[in-house]
Amino acid sequence: MVRSEGARQIGADTAPDGAACPAPRHVAIIMDGNGRWAARKGLPRFEGHRRGVEAVRRAVRSAIDLGVAYLTVYSFSSENWRRPPSEVTELMGLLRLFVRGDLADLHANNVRIRVIGERANLSADIAALLDEAEARTRANTGLTLVVAFNYGGRQEILGAVRRIAASVAAGRLRPEEIDLPTIAGALDTAGIPDPDLVIRTSGEQRLSNFLTWQTAYAEYVIEPGFWPDFDHAAFEAALAEYHRRDRRFGGLGTTAG
Repeated sequence: MVRSEGARQIGADTAPDGAACPAPRHVAIIMDGNGRWAARKGLPRFEGHRRGVEAVRRAVRSAIDLGVAYLTVYSFSSENWRRPPSEVTELMGLLRLFVRGDLADLHANNVRIRVIGERANLSADIAALLDEAEARTRANTGLTLVVAFNYGGRQEILGAVRRIAASVAAGRLRPEEIDLPTIAGALDTAGIPDPDLVIRTSGEQRLSNFLTWQTAYAEYVIEPGFWPDFDHAAFEAALAEYHRRDRRFGGLGTTAG
């Protein structure tokens, strides 16, 4: 899982044998390490989060340049509410600045925004900003930027189960009709292909309740650097590592074994 430094020497659009490789259709990123980045530099945690927003901008540009169709970023988990209130307030402020400052540019670049996660307990202005971002970019046909905000994978599955159970109780669905597409269609990510690649920064090797259902067959690449330092070269290196993997989906791959 850990990306080697040598991976930086191989372009994301080139396989180890030199053949051209298409970009993974869907890349998901667990953006980790803002606070530790700031601590190592003797800066307040807020500066780490601010620099993290700049890294999001770089990642979006890289995804477009590299031909990725869907980019999902884990911006705020349902567990992040446990952080100190002052830090949560700062994070909400950064979200406001990002949407208000970057929405026009994203729209101009044909980026479609999709937000997943629970919105019921969000403040009215934050919920309105998320709605605006989705509505304004809904007709765009370029990169789909999926923002996982106030999101938790288990909570998402729980919501899907409740919706399916309600359909059964109402007589619209029989239990024997429930299949994998039924569950996938009840998730927040309905209509979005499952991630091919998950990148996590800061060297941590855990999923952290992120896209629990959707990442069943995803490849994982661990980036040792902190999120504020994630750049185009790191994105390319992660894609190069992805192309070296033999994706078998339970069957036999190119190398039987």
